[in-house]
Amino acid sequence: MTQVERLAITGTRTLPVQRIGRTRGWVAIRLRELWEYRELLTFLVWRDLKVRYRQTVLGASWAILQPLFTMLIFALFFGRLAGIPSDGVPYPLFTFAALVPWMFFAQGLTLSSGSLVANQALIRKVYFPRLVIPIATVASNIVDFCLAFLVLLGLMTYYGVAPADRLVWLPVPLALAVATALGAGLWLSALNVMYRDVQYVVPFLVQLWLFSTPIVYPSTLVPQGWRTAYAVNPMVGVVEGFRWALLGVDTQPGPMIAVSTLTAAALLASGLLFFRRLEQTFSDVV
Repeated sequence: MTQVERLAITGTRTLPVQRIGRTRGWVAIRLRELWEYRELLTFLVWRDLKVRYRQTVLGASWAILQPLFTMLIFALFFGRLAGIPSDGVPYPLFTFAALVPWMFFAQGLTLSSGSLVANQALIRKVYFPRLVIPIATVASNIVDFCLAFLVLLGLMTYYGVAPADRLVWLPVPLALAVATALGAGLWLSALNVMYRDVQYVVPFLVQLWLFSTPIVYPSTLVPQGWRTAYAVNPMVGVVEGFRWALLGVDTQPGPMIAVSTLTAAALLASGLLFFRRLEQTFSDVV
């Protein structure tokens, strides 16, 4: 988007004026501009947190109850009845360790996909980098992740499983989950402005993504020759890396994490470019 700056004289003060015009073709991402609007980003994160749990009986406890009850259901049907293996880790702990990053990803993807439409009044009134909205939506889920992670540590204490010495690598799969949620969220949020059918596709997509990720089953059940292709799903690297770094399972997920990282990077880069390409039309269409 072309920006022309000039000085306008108002009385005795000189004020910078920014003229915004429609551009053609692909647009630069402008990360520096995002940094200049960091206060707005912080405000939107705080606003999303307050709105999410306003007038709720349990409040932020939902961030704990959702993965906890999901874990209980998985442990009953897949662990006890189906007898699915869990890489030598108690099955409830095995699934909960995967659900913590998964819930962060699923919540971030679902909310960010509809974030532009939800903030259409703000988009129409003032100018700011529209990238701030989906980024703030994904970032607000970090609080829920931290609450669920504390429960995970308590569950590890209950089962007598000490954190592995690989714990220092835990930020790697977490960063991979952030990149995946943001990349997919940018694609879907931009498409949702143009085609409102996206809001009906997202729940089905998340459900399909859940069962294509090794949450209720270990990736060791996938044939060795197919694991690299299986890791094209970036959440495979997130879940396996999370278990490896925290629980110390001997799955050697290095190759899968490498493939998942490449996929997540491509998803994020393409999402940024696609979002910026359509950004100029948001205020007219939303």
